[in-house]
Amino acid sequence: MADHMAAGAYHQLLRAATTPLALQLLLLLAIPLLFLHFVSQRHRHGSSKPQPKKRVLPPSPPALPIIGHLHLVGDRPHISLRTLAAKHGSGGGGLMLLRLGAVPNLVVSSPRAAQLVMRTHDHAFASRPASKVSDALLYGSSDIGFSPYGEHWRQLRRLVTTHLFTVKKVNSYRLARQEEVRLVMDKIREAVAGSKTVDISETMNTYANDMVCRAVSGKFFRAEGRNKLFRELIEVNTRLITGFNLEEYYPGLANALSSLMASWFASNEVAKAHKRWDELLETIIKDHEGRRSRSDVGDVGDDAGQEESDFIDVLLSVHKEYGITRDHIKAILMDMFGAGTDTSSLVLELAMAELMRNPELMTKLQAEVRENTPRGQEMVTQDDIANMPYLRPVVKETLRLHPPAPLLLPHLSMVDCEVDGYTIPSGTRVIINEWAISRDPDSWEKAEEFMPERFMDGGSAAAVDFRGNDFQFVPFGAGRRICPGLNFGMATVEIMLANLVYCFDWELPAGMAKEEIDMTEVFGLTVHPKEKLILVPKPRGAVAHACRMSDSF
Repeated sequence: MADHMAAGAYHQLLRAATTPLALQLLLLLAIPLLFLHFVSQRHRHGSSKPQPKKRVLPPSPPALPIIGHLHLVGDRPHISLRTLAAKHGSGGGGLMLLRLGAVPNLVVSSPRAAQLVMRTHDHAFASRPASKVSDALLYGSSDIGFSPYGEHWRQLRRLVTTHLFTVKKVNSYRLARQEEVRLVMDKIREAVAGSKTVDISETMNTYANDMVCRAVSGKFFRAEGRNKLFRELIEVNTRLITGFNLEEYYPGLANALSSLMASWFASNEVAKAHKRWDELLETIIKDHEGRRSRSDVGDVGDDAGQEESDFIDVLLSVHKEYGITRDHIKAILMDMFGAGTDTSSLVLELAMAELMRNPELMTKLQAEVRENTPRGQEMVTQDDIANMPYLRPVVKETLRLHPPAPLLLPHLSMVDCEVDGYTIPSGTRVIINEWAISRDPDSWEKAEEFMPERFMDGGSAAAVDFRGNDFQFVPFGAGRRICPGLNFGMATVEIMLANLVYCFDWELPAGMAKEEIDMTEVFGLTVHPKEKLILVPKPRGAVAHACRMSDSF
């Protein structure tokens, strides 16, 4: 989850850097930068030292002085990068080198190239680029998503994979998921009674946020409106992280102005946001410490009956073992709150949009869910999902066509590395275009069509999964930096989608045809539809009573 938050941030940063205003600001830097470039070139060519053997770099389109290839990126980077790679990249577009400002970026656009970067040479590309904004917000980038590769990151990774996101731990939240789903079903039932529409976009965002808040901080997260405060602070982080940042494109100039920038960061909105986060997280941690002290809780076991042993309880129990400080705990929590909301809510929204655009697929999924849920049962449970083989292919196909973070969080080369015959210099950023990879016509039959059947037994992609071993499908990344929260995210999505199609039939607003569902993308922290998905819920005839949520859950 953390990686998806940061990936979306970098995606939006590219967009911010290519707006007319940003390009005008960059052009203002042209004269001093051209002068520095001229001086450095004279110094280099005037040197009597022998020049090293010329390295073979990946192919690249023609660049402009100062801004490099920034003008080619456009406001939909994943699409423009695929087009550029097809024209200028190596081996059908697999590898392409772009200079964004003064920073070299290796663009990866094919499954084969992705495997070379995230498996064959995984260790060389396992780090992350530095960011003064993430340093200021996330306690020196001591979280999981932005932390550079090293011992601290390895300890964090071991902690979350061992204690927070195991299959057993994710399953321990099954009752919490059912309760959160029940609350959503209750609200939709109220809409049915009032003959009202439902804003699927907003409803799914609220559900995903509430589920993450509950898992991270326990069932008391709604106290004093904390869930709403979390959403507000997440939006602030999004705006700050995705804004134009000089060091992302001209690190040398940013370093030269480091004292000025440090003063600015200390007094601007970044510092204010960090202070608000710190105060909120400190309050929540102290609440947990007080409850633990009163109940003398020492064990944070993973049994289903202990689902309210939340992430904070776990972190407080094991932080000394892993050398994790209080500030490190806060940085991890900020990752969890921010990363778990958009990804899950977008997959749910886009899955419903695709099902409404393909009513025969909606009918097929509803039939499966309703046939495999015991008659008269009020909700689909986690146990029922095991008997629904079409449900996961629908989710996987949504992730394939609409990855929430089309450009994965950039990797950073820590050493010079040879990839497919090309030298990738140390310090090169690596952009993995998952959107292009998951629509690669050489890997996917009818790559632009929504076809969940491809993932069913006997389908062309039946054996393809999202866990980092199949490089034509890496929505969660792969290798050392694969998203550790993928099991949690999938569980959050599947239980909600199953209940949406189990309890209700769905219609478009009066006068709207399925062809009018707008799938145009808008870029923010993640990629989301331009228009909200508004649907009309109807109780399904024979089991309308099954939508009445009782206190039995």
